[in-house]
Amino acid sequence: LERSMWRHLLLLSWAEWRHHPWRNAVELLAVALGVALASSVQLINHSALSEFSQAVRSANGEPDVVLAATQREGFDDALFATIARDEQVAIASPVLDIDSHARRDAESPRVPLRITGVDALRIAAIAPALMPQPAASSPAPSTASRGANLLLNPDSVWLNPAAQARLQVEPGQTLWLQSAQGWQALRVAGRVATGGAPLAVVDIASAQARFGRAGKLSRIDVRLVTGVDREAWAKRLVLPPEVRVSQADEAAQRVSNLSLAYRVNLGVLALVALLVGGFLVYSVLALSVAQRTPAFALLGVLGLPARERRTLVLAESALLGLIGSALGLALGAAMAWTALRVLGGDLGGGYFPGVAPSLRWPVGMLVLCGLLGVAAAVAGAWWPARAAESLAPALALKGLGSHAQAAPSAWLGLLALAGGAGLALLPAIGGLPLAAYGAVALLLAGGVALVPSAVQALLQRAGTPAGALPLLALRRAHHARQTASATVAGVVASLALSVALTVMVASFRDAVTHWLDSVLPADLYARTSLSAGALDQALLPPDYAASAAALPGVRRVQASRHRLLQIEPRQPAVTLVARSLPDPAAVLPLLGPLQPAREGELSVYVSEPASALYHWAPGDLITLPLSSPSGANTVKARVRGIWRDYARQFGAIAIDAVDYQRLTGDLAVNDLSLWLAPGTAPAKVADELRHLAGDAVPVDTASTGELRKLSLAIFDRSFAVTRYLQVVAIVVGLIGVAASLSAQVLARRKEFGLLAHLGLTRRQVIGLVSLETLVWLAAGCAVGLALGVAIAAVLVFVVNPQSFHWTMPMQLPAAPLLSLAAAVLAAGAATAAFSARQAASRHAVLAVKEDW
Repeated sequence: LERSMWRHLLLLSWAEWRHHPWRNAVELLAVALGVALASSVQLINHSALSEFSQAVRSANGEPDVVLAATQREGFDDALFATIARDEQVAIASPVLDIDSHARRDAESPRVPLRITGVDALRIAAIAPALMPQPAASSPAPSTASRGANLLLNPDSVWLNPAAQARLQVEPGQTLWLQSAQGWQALRVAGRVATGGAPLAVVDIASAQARFGRAGKLSRIDVRLVTGVDREAWAKRLVLPPEVRVSQADEAAQRVSNLSLAYRVNLGVLALVALLVGGFLVYSVLALSVAQRTPAFALLGVLGLPARERRTLVLAESALLGLIGSALGLALGAAMAWTALRVLGGDLGGGYFPGVAPSLRWPVGMLVLCGLLGVAAAVAGAWWPARAAESLAPALALKGLGSHAQAAPSAWLGLLALAGGAGLALLPAIGGLPLAAYGAVALLLAGGVALVPSAVQALLQRAGTPAGALPLLALRRAHHARQTASATVAGVVASLALSVALTVMVASFRDAVTHWLDSVLPADLYARTSLSAGALDQALLPPDYAASAAALPGVRRVQASRHRLLQIEPRQPAVTLVARSLPDPAAVLPLLGPLQPAREGELSVYVSEPASALYHWAPGDLITLPLSSPSGANTVKARVRGIWRDYARQFGAIAIDAVDYQRLTGDLAVNDLSLWLAPGTAPAKVADELRHLAGDAVPVDTASTGELRKLSLAIFDRSFAVTRYLQVVAIVVGLIGVAASLSAQVLARRKEFGLLAHLGLTRRQVIGLVSLETLVWLAAGCAVGLALGVAIAAVLVFVVNPQSFHWTMPMQLPAAPLLSLAAAVLAAGAATAAFSARQAASRHAVLAVKEDW
């Protein structure tokens, strides 16, 4: 009997689905969009990180122990002889890593790449992916011996596939590599198998001689004798302070840790659509249950238990959620494949430069995304299912029972808002703003729960309208205000999240704009390096700044030295900016007052991200890895202040150029700021600067306006995904309104038929439904705007500092926010008018006969 009953229930459900395909399509769309966005972001991030990690592992090989430099300049290669003679060492491979640029000829653009110097006789045993593969035309008895012999040639270079593709060079052609001593010409002798960003492999002795690293190594890869305990061996080593024991995949781990906040934030933003989809499922099913009340009542009278009615609604929703999740996973894979082909694995984050990953499949994460889609569908169906369970069948069958759900208590909404505010005050957990994400979820839930109360407050202030139709619409909206929670839940959620993202992006953009005003005071800027890692290989001639100051139309020139400092091995290098700082408060965008300078102490100024990453505060005494002519490798410096810097996410340290030159003896510069005389054309001065530098050091120039435009374009591109999510959230919310209104129209056929019998025209019935909907949408927009500002405060003041270590003042762009709310109101009104056309149809008039 039970099997027969469920067979008939499934047939009834199938008939219901066929009769109302729009309901199934809306629920499928809501779940599919959320799952597609979540799975596509996970696919993109997993593919990029896997590609980067694989490239690092192939380049570093599989050593037992890695002895790495604590400073970017490297360590004395005399240590290699000691390690190689150790009886417990099977083989030791010296490596020198240098960041620089390459070009095919003088007319070709420069390409940033990593230069790796290796010992050809040792590298194959530890990192075979770096073993040279000679060109097919090179005569030799075997590939391995050919590669080793040719790599010993100091004029040969070997490129990985990414470098060959970017530079468009073939074996036998000449490749020019940039060094501090000038351009170095090498012949492309073949390729290496390692993937990832552009990479060039050369003989280690050649790398030391050509790039100013004589007697220096970046690391020593060690393979121990079988049976030797590597931890015990490493503990007995006596290493100089500039050398440490590290892991072979430390670079991949570092990028994974640093990009974790970025990847989690993208994932949470992608789940926004799934969250809004849950509200949409709730709104659709709440009114669908109301529409199907007579059928549920009849089933109850015929003996179907209340619990089975609830199970039926949940099972229907779970099945639709499963189908929607499957469609979403397929759509997400297509979106990820397209994004990887068009945007790469970056998505604006900048963590995987030069990586062009192929699509990889994290099965566990994809299964989790699918399960989240099913969970969202079931969670959205829970309250409608409870309504189907709690109805009184006999009364409902007679049309006497109320199938409207009770409005959620205002206290529950207020309690959720208070809980969200409390969570927003908690610190980051594991470097992630997990509590802040919980705060956003509670704020959304509390805002949706308060929609009926907002409708009630709005109606109480409305007064008594003139005219029968507005009065009828007002009374109807007042009577069915609890239905507003189902109708505009999706609108409240989507509008709130869209408002929050709009405020966050506008605040960030405004902060960046004002910051650019303060850090770009000059008229023209010149730099020598396209990447931060190549700063030490792209230096201007010693007299270049003086020659630039003598150019016609140049009033003043300020030269600065940029270089990277490795403060902690497991963190990215910070940028040291040595520039003239006669009055730091006037030159740097400081956050807070300066600490007084102390006589005899070196003063530095750290950026906001550096302060957060290394826990530096004004007044702290910090250690900087700066080598001096006296032989010291570190120097103590006092932090006088914190300054705002949106250009370098991993931190920067500003120091007066005079102090830097006195400490290090480094007089080189690689960045110029030029103030021009009135009427001087920046383009003309830029041409003269490039001519002055000649071919030895290519100089890139840009005016203040060009830099501002480029910076803001990069900013907008970085937030393109966020804007896309805003559009998706609004569209899903409006689809929810359309679905809810369509369900209401079907459920209220008898009411509209009675109004038609009482003399209301088709236009009046459409106006009635539109006015009711506008009342609800107005309340929903008011709640959505207020809720969006509250969520924006969490994003700006909690999520952003905890994730990326940047702070900014919050800006409320009134015009965009009001335009957003007006667009939602207008779209909702148009949707209501379109749905109301069914209310005045002949079927509504004939529906009255059902009670005769």
